[in-house]
Amino acid sequence: MNGFMDNQKLLRVLMFPWLGYGHISPFLELAKKLSQRNFTIYLCSTPVNLSSIKKKLSPEFSPSIQFLELHLQTLSNLPPCHHTTNGLPPHLMNTLKEAFDLASPDFTLILKTLKPDLLIYDFLQPWAPKAAAELKIPAVEFISSSSTMTSYMLHVFNKPGIKFPFSSIYYRDYEIARIEKDESSMPMEKLEEDKKRVRDCFYLSSDIVLIKSFKEIEGKYSDYVTNSTGKKVVPVGPLVQEPTLDDGESELITWLNEKEEKSTIFVSFGSEYFLSKEDLLEIACGLENSKVNFIWPIRFQKEKDVELQEALPKGFFNRVGNRGKVFKGWAPQAKILEHSSIGGFVSHCGWSSVMESMKYGVPIIAMPMHIDQPINSRLVEEIGIAVEVVRDSNAKLHREVVAAIINQVVVEKEGEFVRQKARDMQEILCSKGDEEIEEVAKELEKLCAKKTHSFIEGF
Repeated sequence: MNGFMDNQKLLRVLMFPWLGYGHISPFLELAKKLSQRNFTIYLCSTPVNLSSIKKKLSPEFSPSIQFLELHLQTLSNLPPCHHTTNGLPPHLMNTLKEAFDLASPDFTLILKTLKPDLLIYDFLQPWAPKAAAELKIPAVEFISSSSTMTSYMLHVFNKPGIKFPFSSIYYRDYEIARIEKDESSMPMEKLEEDKKRVRDCFYLSSDIVLIKSFKEIEGKYSDYVTNSTGKKVVPVGPLVQEPTLDDGESELITWLNEKEEKSTIFVSFGSEYFLSKEDLLEIACGLENSKVNFIWPIRFQKEKDVELQEALPKGFFNRVGNRGKVFKGWAPQAKILEHSSIGGFVSHCGWSSVMESMKYGVPIIAMPMHIDQPINSRLVEEIGIAVEVVRDSNAKLHREVVAAIINQVVVEKEGEFVRQKARDMQEILCSKGDEEIEEVAKELEKLCAKKTHSFIEGF
């Protein structure tokens, strides 16, 4: 690559994501990109998380990406298999955060032993950049959620009570009610501590902040963050992993091959969200009443696993027949979304899923559930690549609305605008290539080349 450090040593980067798959996956994709541009990467996480991503790394990357295990203490109800958010029962999330924090001394030891040129860390561990600062190692936060959510969150932190300046981005009343209900179940000091750690992680970042985004969709939100905080937002692009087909999944693709072009939807709510019984029932009836074929992998909490025949409406499989592929577990999302038979994506609007839908030109039937998903849903509607299934004032989904929005987005004339916008977005991403990564590499090289760093004190 062209750069002022071409003939100098490879830069050694320690990457340290939070323990969620939705975080580790973009960190791995960023690692792949940087490893092809003058960087050697060390990716640090728990053994259970590393085992899930090692198989996704082709041999070509093995010299330049290495894995470092961080062992958490085995706290009550938190065996090593739960040292990940993937499939974690929601009531154990705070226990996992506690175990993560207790691993701070072990992580500091890794930092001291490795002595990297740079630390790239996530949003929940302010002790990581603090440890790096003590060792005079620059540290940069990599935010794997959207610039839109980041700008909204920082606005609420820094300007409480003042309206967000972008009117299309907001939480609906029933979403606010859910947030307040969730927060009321937490001790106030724990809630404030979590907000502080997110805020601190942002402000402890050295000069810049990396965000999984690109200017064509979120330029104004990235600029708002930069202008209101003084931290330069450096977008890293969509970071969508290349689709792979594991053994045993070819049957799914064979089934898709038999369907007409754009006639089928993929239904998924991510690796960390479990549908309520009420939502599952309304979605099932909405799919049944729609005019399209569908693939729907369903996940249950490990402790609350039930047979699909019990969870779904009586006679569902008989009535749906070969229109639907419904099964428990996981599906190769990227491989499905890139298939020519897919004409829509019923999604919770997790940020990685949004990016994948853009890359493959698939319009979104948005069903946001919690956290950043409602904000992402407003954004993709603003861009024009999605239509949201809006709940009633009591936050209930209705099967009639589910079916109507699916039909609108996938088959009806009214949805042609959204379908065209999705195709346009695919072309934009295709033509961009890795232009953001080139800028990221330059910014990180510049940061590592600085003789002195202004490490922030007082957090």
